[in-house]
Amino acid sequence: MPQYYAELDAVLRALADPTRRAVVERLAKSPAIVSELAAPFTMALPSLMQHLRILEDAGIVTSEKHGRVRTVSLRPGALDVLHVWLGEQRTPAEQRADRLGIHLVRRQQKEAHQ
Repeated sequence: MPQYYAELDAVLRALADPTRRAVVERLAKSPAIVSELAAPFTMALPSLMQHLRILEDAGIVTSEKHGRVRTVSLRPGALDVLHVWLGEQRTPAEQRADRLGIHLVRRQQKEAHQ
């Protein structure tokens, strides 16, 4: 079993919830203060804070508090573990088809420039 499975499990558990996925999608654009993150949801602020804590425990987000304002950011590379795992699940046939597709695109580009 690969060493990164514990990290993968934590990330998948955190992203299993639609609210947390929405928060990650928002943070992919830019960091935000908690009140901005809470605005689209109909839940109480303590409930959103629980979601943020789960994302932070999974290593997906980080937060900083300045006075009474907490800013939340997506941790760079936090979702790379998903990319690695998904890449490992691809079949050799898919990989060959991808290489063929790349070859054909390059060939078309080469012919277009001649």
